Amino acid sequence: MRDTTFVRSIGTGQSSNERFLTRGLSANGIVFGTLFFAASLTPSLVPRTTLTQGALGGGCFALGYGLGASLRWLWAYLELPEPTERVARVLEILSAVFCFAIAAVFLWRADDWQNSIRLLMGMAPVADLRPFLVCLTALATFAMALALARLFQLASFCTAKHTSRYLPRRVANVLGVSVAVVLFWSLANGVFVRVALDLLNSSFRARDALFEPERSKPMDPAQTGSTASLVDWSSLGRAGREFVATRRTAAEISAFTHRPAIEPVRVYVGLNAADTAATRARLALAELKRVGAFDRSMLIVVTPTGTGWIDPSAMNAVEYLHHGDVASVAIQYSYLSSPLSSLVQPEYGAEAARLLFHEVYGYWTTLPKDKRPKLYLHGLSLGAMNSEKSVELFETIGDPINGALWSGPPFGSRLWRSLTDRRNADSPAWLPEFRDGRVVRFMNQTGSSVPADAPWGPTRIVYLQYASDAVTFFDVHDFYRRPAWLEGRRGPDVSPQLR
Repeated sequence: MRDTTFVRSIGTGQSSNERFLTRGLSANGIVFGTLFFAASLTPSLVPRTTLTQGALGGGCFALGYGLGASLRWLWAYLELPEPTERVARVLEILSAVFCFAIAAVFLWRADDWQNSIRLLMGMAPVADLRPFLVCLTALATFAMALALARLFQLASFCTAKHTSRYLPRRVANVLGVSVAVVLFWSLANGVFVRVALDLLNSSFRARDALFEPERSKPMDPAQTGSTASLVDWSSLGRAGREFVATRRTAAEISAFTHRPAIEPVRVYVGLNAADTAATRARLALAELKRVGAFDRSMLIVVTPTGTGWIDPSAMNAVEYLHHGDVASVAIQYSYLSSPLSSLVQPEYGAEAARLLFHEVYGYWTTLPKDKRPKLYLHGLSLGAMNSEKSVELFETIGDPINGALWSGPPFGSRLWRSLTDRRNADSPAWLPEFRDGRVVRFMNQTGSSVPADAPWGPTRIVYLQYASDAVTFFDVHDFYRRPAWLEGRRGPDVSPQLR
């Protein structure tokens, strides 16, 4: 009768645990791991650093190894025919040669694949030692993953061994795995994740509070953060102080455009200015009124990224184009980076954007239509998705806003997803055309596919997106089907070798 003890069932091939953590690796796992590692070297949408590529390769190797080892265990558990010792030895040698050849070929091609992306991005080619460093990083990553896996097996084994005295063997085995799962999940979720998030939270909060010596408190009473302002300079946070202090002056704008200009208005309310998002939104409206923002020709409600950062290129450009006759307003909802903010507090950004828009739009609609500024929305990345959520069609249909510019919308942006899915049949997914382009247009670094002289409607919505932005074009269905953005002609910044 074949030995089916728990220790053998988890792949040790031994009846004791004396060599539990020092046993050899699974040949089947190495084959699958090598294939996964090779796949990780193929081109992606964005260039990868050596460290990133190595860590990704090691993680993929670990996943493949786990799959291969699990399939080998299942084969033995089902008591399927086993090869003889001589055949097994030949298969091991062939597997080793196969793995070495696959890894060598893919590592040799990896530099060309990466350079095919870097060339499109205007970056220098990768260094010659990159394959060697990628291998070292991947091995270190796999070693850590393997150590964790074997600690999990050890916890399962010890629990099963002690409980098998009182319970049937198979019940003890299941209980051992269950206890290990609960233990590791509790440690990962309750200890490591919490500690990591606390450290990140403290780090981002300290960075947000840091005063930059090159940015002093504004002296102009019309600027947010000045002595006359309703918002204290210290409460703006790092991103808010940058947004306010980097405003172009009327003299700078006029020198560039050779036309008269006025001082742009920038209003920002930091996270520490008030306890709630609703209070910050009301404070922002009061500050807008104080500085005369509603007397400008254009008012932009900006939703920042997770850290509160606002893209200076977007704001500077519109202020130059309109000779400073622009007012913009934003409130901070987090000081975490966008990925962390969307993970830890996904509803905060949408709530803050909604509250600010409600305050500004509610007051804007009370003003005479021929005297109020044009009202636009703007957001970048996570800010684009949250800004998109701030507007409700039935709330504004009677008195619509003038438009929006949403840059790099994440894949979770519902309106963007709906418009992309319903694009005109002859337009690519990475630069769609929606109907006649009177309401919505998509643009990238080369502009829009809709002719510049095509008529606009009363509301203009523009999505600015790059075909190489994986955050925009990610779709879980791409796991098993070819993504739409790879059909037909490709975006100008997507590697021709990407599959």
